[in-house]
Amino acid sequence: MRLFLSSYRFGAHQQRLLDLVGVPGRVAVIANACDAWPSAWQGAVTSDLVPLRRLGFQPDVLDLRDYIGRPVEVERRLREYPMAWVRGGNTFVLRAQFARSGADLALATLLAQDVLVYAGYSAGACVMTPDLHGIESIDDPDEVRTACGVEPRWDGLGLVDHRIVPHLDSPTDPAGLSRKLVREYASGGVPHWALTDDHVVVVDGDRTELLT
Repeated sequence: MRLFLSSYRFGAHQQRLLDLVGVPGRVAVIANACDAWPSAWQGAVTSDLVPLRRLGFQPDVLDLRDYIGRPVEVERRLREYPMAWVRGGNTFVLRAQFARSGADLALATLLAQDVLVYAGYSAGACVMTPDLHGIESIDDPDEVRTACGVEPRWDGLGLVDHRIVPHLDSPTDPAGLSRKLVREYASGGVPHWALTDDHVVVVDGDRTELLT
């Protein structure tokens, strides 16, 4: 299993992503964490396509809304790519769209077979954790009902054993919500990684490392 989990895009470790992938090739860009924000969706996608192309990747947008109730098809499509790039937004909305499309099960299967790299940042990283309790202080679970028409889920994919707090001390978090959540996790004894926008968690086979 190969995971590249960051607070913001490549963090300070884009070379480590390239090392995981090998030669940059096609990448499936999943932006469904932004589904509750239709006016911002296309701009969010474009903002990720540009830096990926600069690194030599050939990105294709894979919209999970096109695969609702079609788990076999979404797995078949994901198998076409050596990497999935899952951007930030609302973690609960992303988790719902993973479940509705079957991408959660497909990604777990493909990662276990080591046929692709999963690179996710912010919501795309948080969704891989054991559960999402605490993230509601940063992301609004109610957006799931309006964007997806279902109730929010509180389980993550569980492919890493720590929760993730992104954007620690970041200009994007002027209210300090991430720092507050870190304190709550620490006081409750909850295993977690607190990531600044430079930090990255890398899983490569049986090795997990936090790059600061």
